[in-house]
Amino acid sequence: MYRVLLPALTLLLSSWNGLVNAASQPLTQISANIGPNPNNVGMFLYKPAKLASPLPLIVAIHQCTGSAQGYFASTQYANLADQYGFLVIYPNSPRSGSCFDVNTPQTLSHNGGGDSQGIASMVSYAISTYGVDSTKVFVTGTSSGAMMTNVMAGSYPNLFAAASAYSGVPFGCFAGSSSWNSQCSEGQLIKTAEQWGDEVRAAYPGYTGPRPKMMLWHGTADTTLYYANYGEEIKEWTDVLGMSQSPTTTTQNDPQSGYTKTTYGSVVVGYSAAGVGHTVPVHETIDLAWFGIPFSSTGTPTTTLPVSTPPVTTTSSSTGSTGTGTGTTGTQSEWGQCGGIGWTGPMSCVAGTTCQVINAYYSQCLP
Repeated sequence: MYRVLLPALTLLLSSWNGLVNAASQPLTQISANIGPNPNNVGMFLYKPAKLASPLPLIVAIHQCTGSAQGYFASTQYANLADQYGFLVIYPNSPRSGSCFDVNTPQTLSHNGGGDSQGIASMVSYAISTYGVDSTKVFVTGTSSGAMMTNVMAGSYPNLFAAASAYSGVPFGCFAGSSSWNSQCSEGQLIKTAEQWGDEVRAAYPGYTGPRPKMMLWHGTADTTLYYANYGEEIKEWTDVLGMSQSPTTTTQNDPQSGYTKTTYGSVVVGYSAAGVGHTVPVHETIDLAWFGIPFSSTGTPTTTLPVSTPPVTTTSSSTGSTGTGTGTTGTQSEWGQCGGIGWTGPMSCVAGTTCQVINAYYSQCLP
């Protein structure tokens, strides 16, 4: 399934080897009866030692050829959970090739079955078992996981407050396919915003409640899930969320050089990454800011960096702080990149923010 994805994602996985996290707690497989899970999607949970109150949950979904354990190790969500006290669920694909079901009528409908119902059951289980605040549940993923992020936002809008999808396709793009089809993958499936919106609305007939806000990432050089899919996603979610397809704001080199950020009201954000292929690297702290994490806490979550993170030198000044690296002069905006291995952009942060290390390859101007 999705065999075209495999070579590109094998290369992607090899590039992640240096980014293994140093989470303080183990990743645990949940074998309990979580509720309807017709395809037996695996549930893996990261639970930090200190939990925030109210308690948020992030569902983080891996790519084809990946796994729950691999996405746990290659992203920083668990490290950040140690800091901010949220739970992370890592679903695990149940099939050969490790892709998720994003094409069947079952997965593309509310309580219809498929992988989406299994993941929805994981969310409900976490709410009832661990005391997750049902208004603070979020979903994100890469490639097949980004497709699944779109599916979860469409089929189960009642469960999620926000989503962030890295290099995916619109909800319903692969609908009716046996698995893969080039019309969708190559960005040749073009619809009006209303037609895409109707795909989402048909997944949960009669639903009138709130829907998750959407953040979308895509590289212009993607030849696995072509860049045209990004524009189709923008059309789909702006229509679903009642926004114009014309951007409210457009910002160049945000959050880093070559990226263009567009906003559509306060509920849809797009990041177009010039020259980036499949897939756009995960920007975990931007995801957390989009999700609104951290929330107020009854405890005192640590604010120190993960123990695996190399030290960073910051120099406080009236204009912010400066990170280490070989970057150029200039000032980076809030949430922008300010250092890391290979970084050649601005290293100084605007006033009110400091350059903080996220991992060896990425430092960010954070308030």
